Amino acid sequence: MATGNGTKESPWQLKTPPGTADYTMHIDQEKQVLVCTVGKTILHYQLRCIDDLYAMLKKHGDWMELGSADEQKPAKEGTVEAWGRSEQNPVGGWYGMKKGLRGRFGMYLPPLMEALGKAELEHNPKNNRMRAI
Repeated sequence: MATGNGTKESPWQLKTPPGTADYTMHIDQEKQVLVCTVGKTILHYQLRCIDDLYAMLKKHGDWMELGSADEQKPAKEGTVEAWGRSEQNPVGGWYGMKKGLRGRFGMYLPPLMEALGKAELEHNPKNNRMRAI
């Protein structure tokens, strides 16, 4: 389970689904942005992605493959990553906000969803899935 409370001073301490990398996330209340820090790389996601992803997973009703991919690579259809970029999602496109670093939605959001008690997440070396609780 993640530690921290999601503030800049006490960010959530998370691990990628396979458990191979550590990263943090916190909410920038002023900008209403979810900030993800992986080493020296900082990614931003629209804050509403948490509630939107949860609603989509509830509607989906079953396990969904994560399908994490960098922005420059195509996302596998039917995955959390593909949904996080889709014109059919509630924001009509990318939840990632930093051009060039908009991908990896399927890598960094699922562990946060698990830590918040909103989803179950597999922790295999590859091909992990998640579903809403």
